[in-house]
Amino acid sequence: MIDIKEIRENRNKFKSACQTKGFIVDIDRLLDDVDSSLRNQKQQLQDISTEKNQIGKLIPKLDGLEKAAKLNRLSELKEIEILINANIKNLQPEFDALMLQVPQPPDEDVPVGKDETENVEISRWGEIRKFDFEPKDHVQLGMALDIIDIERAVRLAGTRNYFLKGAGAILHWAVLRFAMDFMIQKGYVPFSVPMLIRNEAMVGTGFFPGSEEQTYRMERDELNLAGTAEVPLTAYFMGEIIPQEILPQKFVGLSTCYRREAGAAGKDTYGLYRIHQFDKVEQVVICENDPVQSAKFHEEIRANAEAVMQAIGIPYRVVKVCTGDLGRGQAKKYDIEAWMPSRNNFGETHSASKFYDFQARRLNLRYKDIKTKKNLFCHTLNNTVIASPRILIPILELNQNKDGSINIPKVLQPYMNGMERITK
Repeated sequence: MIDIKEIRENRNKFKSACQTKGFIVDIDRLLDDVDSSLRNQKQQLQDISTEKNQIGKLIPKLDGLEKAAKLNRLSELKEIEILINANIKNLQPEFDALMLQVPQPPDEDVPVGKDETENVEISRWGEIRKFDFEPKDHVQLGMALDIIDIERAVRLAGTRNYFLKGAGAILHWAVLRFAMDFMIQKGYVPFSVPMLIRNEAMVGTGFFPGSEEQTYRMERDELNLAGTAEVPLTAYFMGEIIPQEILPQKFVGLSTCYRREAGAAGKDTYGLYRIHQFDKVEQVVICENDPVQSAKFHEEIRANAEAVMQAIGIPYRVVKVCTGDLGRGQAKKYDIEAWMPSRNNFGETHSASKFYDFQARRLNLRYKDIKTKKNLFCHTLNNTVIASPRILIPILELNQNKDGSINIPKVLQPYMNGMERITK
């Protein structure tokens, strides 16, 4: 959520943010009709309260007709007060709904573009393997090695589901455990998190409104299956005022994630790329309300993810996400895309996002500034460390041998009881 004062002072900035990000929000109605009316009504309430206090002090000193007139005026003010409160009660929901829709303006260095096709590549790492034989894709490899079973999973759970078995399951866990250990060594606090989340946390982190159709919702229990550990980790201090001395807070969580992928029919349906359930190691930073610190931590979390990719030996590129591909709350985002031979292209595996105080305002997440003694909203950032099984696509495909076996990256071998190769 954005500070309404900032929207009042920078109307065109937020109208431009709506346009470049592709969100339809009537900023003029928000400011000229709803906000203006609310402010007027609240000012009237304040004026009435002031007049009531003045009359209250006068009444004991009066008698007769003067006292009766003041008492009548008090009755009038109370009736007006009831009407104004009713008006505010009607206006407040529309104000709140519009405020939840207003997007965070993108940083000045974010490229302007309509969608992911206009993201800008800024770096690459690794050498793309050239095969001297006809390579197989990850599904062909997994089925031949009996480590992936999609057919039986679809029979049990519908499309976009899978089984990982044997060495496939062990490789999946090895990737996640390596990523967790890597982040713990970096000083991030490990978390096991709840993924059944109340609406307040989904709104607070910016997923509602907007992502309801992508979320598995349990109306009977008024809970949601979160699509990322970003939600519980960012909302950990929801509603609290935390000491400035404990900032920054650096969290890393391992969780199963759930996404409906509504509207994605026919898009990336093959194999393990776009699925309903997966496991992810997520990093979250909560820091002081300082753009310089936010920028520093944004580069740090991106570097963490790149270091994990480099350790596993997966070629990748980094893109700066354009305005049309940014979420409502994101001021700036990097995507890391791994080279996937079966796609003959890079495929997104990580997203590093910077929010400033957008999420913290919704979550009422604050800290007390040591110098000013004021309560300030924190800044929040997050990034994937690794997500599996999508990351298994490049691992399996890039490390395959002519005989269909898979070489296991050296950093993962200790997590697989020393196994160096997956064979039939």
